[in-house]
Amino acid sequence: MSRRYALITPCRDEAEYARHTLDSVTSQTEPPTLWVIVDDGSTDDTPAILKEYAERFPYIRVVRRDDRGGRSVGPGVIDAFYAGYATLDPREFDYVCKLDLDLEIPEAYFATMMDRMGAEPRIGTCSGKPYFPADDGRLISEACGDEMSVGMIKFYRRSCFEQIGGFVREVMWDGIDCHRCRMLGWIARSWDEPKIRFVHLRAMGSSHKGLLTGRMRHGFGQRFMGTGPVYMTASALFRMTRPPLLVGGLAMWWGYVRSMISGTPRYDDAQFRGFLRRYQWACLLRGKAAATASADARGAAIWVNPEANAAPGERRAPERLEDACHVS
Repeated sequence: MSRRYALITPCRDEAEYARHTLDSVTSQTEPPTLWVIVDDGSTDDTPAILKEYAERFPYIRVVRRDDRGGRSVGPGVIDAFYAGYATLDPREFDYVCKLDLDLEIPEAYFATMMDRMGAEPRIGTCSGKPYFPADDGRLISEACGDEMSVGMIKFYRRSCFEQIGGFVREVMWDGIDCHRCRMLGWIARSWDEPKIRFVHLRAMGSSHKGLLTGRMRHGFGQRFMGTGPVYMTASALFRMTRPPLLVGGLAMWWGYVRSMISGTPRYDDAQFRGFLRRYQWACLLRGKAAATASADARGAAIWVNPEANAAPGERRAPERLEDACHVS
């Protein structure tokens, strides 16, 4: 494969952090072929900063959207992402990445992602690990699982992104996509290594009305995705050990329970939800690493390499999708 990649960045009111990400990307050992930055109605200095960098770097393209009246996370972010995605021809790129504008990224980050995906054709999406700065200057891990690529820097093989149907326009889009990858035989992965760790300048889930609201939103998203109550409780207990201690996990659990009580709609794919529940039970009974290894091994039998077996732009699905819906 060639190494042409496109970044798409939804953003709003990121003047405080934007230059960190802009400088990180423009300093990459292999810069992007195209970087589409979607300004989703910023009211601060973000538009002026973006204009400055677009004038300096010809691969930066800025798309301006009207002010929606406030920050919209989840579906709003993905709507903005697709506003940028619609401006490019995906067939011109080998990789596509949804990238936030509040990150500091190592200079060989994207080159390393492409190296690893080139070495393992089944890796459909991958990332490094995010760390956020504490008040005392220490960097704290956001403790994301190895079986996921993280939402703030989702790097995708373009053929895999097309095959899974892209991102769902709802909270938990960044979990649903990785599980859909596994259903289709792809591998989703992240690695906690110094050369690909990056700094998330604003702690995950804190961009809209604070961190606790973000944790409650995460619980809502878990129920929408199809997570079972036992797995959600175990996940919330783990999160109680991470900042903010105790209350963060409680907020997640309450967001899930409140969504369950109110009967909010769920992701409308029963086959996916069945696959997810079996995978999560395997994680609880055998450990996440063993459950993921088992799912990835089973996926090898149904994975179809679209780059080797399909014409450019053609979408191929596994011939036996039902075989991917069981986790041993």
